[in-house]
Amino acid sequence: MSRITALSLENATDATRPLLEGVQKKIGFLPNVFKTLAHAPAVLAAYLQHSAALSKTSLSATEKEAVFLATSQANGCDYCLAAHTLFAGKAGLSAQDILDARSGQLNAYAALARQVTESRGHLSNEQIDAARAAGINDAKIIEVVAHVASQTLTNYLNNLALTDIDFPAIDA
Repeated sequence: MSRITALSLENATDATRPLLEGVQKKIGFLPNVFKTLAHAPAVLAAYLQHSAALSKTSLSATEKEAVFLATSQANGCDYCLAAHTLFAGKAGLSAQDILDARSGQLNAYAALARQVTESRGHLSNEQIDAARAAGINDAKIIEVVAHVASQTLTNYLNNLALTDIDFPAIDA
């Protein structure tokens, strides 16, 4: 049972309703994480603005999903694992790729995201050197950190709120 009730569109404020409607139009339904974020209009707006800005990074869709899955696994967020398993599949990752991303084994992006999350950004020189040797330049390192930070917000919120999972069930 959720500890923070997800707001319906009907109960959303005038400030959050258009934002929620935009999410619903883009995704095709309104996920509970956004309805939970709607309790704090400034946070919902900031999250959506941040997500829109991060959609313009140089990371591919599969690289982003690898980052989201590795981060969500490290943070123990069942909600985001379910959501990004669906999105990763739509981006072209296989079931095995998704499992490998979750463990940080799929590619250098998943590995870096997992390391950043687990160490809270305190990576060794060897870890940074390995990312660079795998072709991740400084700009992409920064982009990975930004995606990890954004994902961590929703991971922590969903873990705290016990957000009801409204995506297809997975084996978390």
